[in-house]
Amino acid sequence: MAITVTEIRVTFHGQGSGVGELTWGQLGILRASQRNGKTMNLVWPLPLPAGTPLAEIAAMLRFQVSRHPALRTRLRFADGPSGERQPRQVIAESGEVPLHIVDIGDDDDPVAAAEELRSRYELAYFDYQNEFPIRMGVIRQSAALKQIVVGYSHVMVDGGGLDALDQDLRKNLDRVTGEPTAPAEGLHPLELAHKQGGAAARRQSERAIRYWADQLGRLPAWQHEEPASPREPRFAELVVYSPAMELAMRAVGARTGADGTAVLLAAYSAAVARVFRRNPSVAQIVTSNRFRPGLAGMVSQVSQHGICVVDAADAGFDEIVARAQKAATTASFYAYYDPVARDRLLDEIAARAGRPLDISWCLNDRRAMSGPVDGDVSTEAELTRMLPHTKLYWDRNEPASDGTLFLHVDSHPLLVDRQGLAEGLPAVYMQIWADTWHFALDQVEALAREMEAVVVAAASGTR
Repeated sequence: MAITVTEIRVTFHGQGSGVGELTWGQLGILRASQRNGKTMNLVWPLPLPAGTPLAEIAAMLRFQVSRHPALRTRLRFADGPSGERQPRQVIAESGEVPLHIVDIGDDDDPVAAAEELRSRYELAYFDYQNEFPIRMGVIRQSAALKQIVVGYSHVMVDGGGLDALDQDLRKNLDRVTGEPTAPAEGLHPLELAHKQGGAAARRQSERAIRYWADQLGRLPAWQHEEPASPREPRFAELVVYSPAMELAMRAVGARTGADGTAVLLAAYSAAVARVFRRNPSVAQIVTSNRFRPGLAGMVSQVSQHGICVVDAADAGFDEIVARAQKAATTASFYAYYDPVARDRLLDEIAARAGRPLDISWCLNDRRAMSGPVDGDVSTEAELTRMLPHTKLYWDRNEPASDGTLFLHVDSHPLLVDRQGLAEGLPAVYMQIWADTWHFALDQVEALAREMEAVVVAAASGTR
């Protein structure tokens, strides 16, 4: 592929600059990235409408960075009392960010070029001290813009923040002038960090840490059987596409009144107990925290992990769903804490036990289902018809990951090269990242198939 990369500098000017502590969400992701050696960058490629001018893309980039302090934030590190490098956030009032332009040949594939740029943005660490936490590039062919690739540092923005940013662009960017039509919503990151240093937030954090300790106390010792041949790169990704699981989850949700995350967590808990013989199961769920005052429209990193411990023994699936609903709701309430204090707790418990806790099993439900699942209840015949559409395949391998077992669940394919999975059917799309030093590949496949099987059986009344 013939590629030429150039850039233009896009100036920005925004309100609200300063220096201060990191928020809990920012600090949690930064510590996780440092611990696991993974960038955790959030990057997406998207097609552009025909005739999109470069000036419009530059105006959109300027709007985002000028309007949202998190996107004009860099970090400063200083030695702390214990010798550990302590980060502080530095929010600029004005500056420049690059807009990359990737020119390709007439016979080249714009989608492939976008995927190459997406991968580069995802795998390259942000230079937190010198680089602003946004990357944007366009694929240009024969003077026409074909694709856009946008990447963000997860330290500064989370999935809910990206949703808020998308809504802000749609509603409040004047496409003619490039100016905002309404004030930005949500707290300033420095305001949030200041609040989290106050007495009320500290009490909330202490309650959350006690809850984590109580849930960890429910977990019995568990030992995985190490695979005979550890693989390199160490972490492997299983891609799962299941229309049957989507239909079944809707049926169970309609019957029980539970939300989609609870049904998903129940399927996970039952499958973990049956495949790995780990019961109660443990899952750290990603909680947005955007139900808290001032955080709903904030373009920033406010998500944190909550801990779910679900007992799947001696219970039908509807009862497991009820237990999962309670666990997920309570976990979300206690997913607002000082990450340094949480990490200290984990270290203390592991030291007392004389072994690693092995609780980096995570479930990230990114689907657009937050309330009770509605829709037609699927019949057994419909579920049977959907099952042959299920697809599993092993895709990417990476040397680092942010969990021993990490399930990302979506309602659409996340990457460009996975569009071939879509068949016009509502479906569950899963990316399961597994540590192959802990799990054999067939065990991870068995987990995915059992998650589908248990919820389909529950929906059809056979289990």
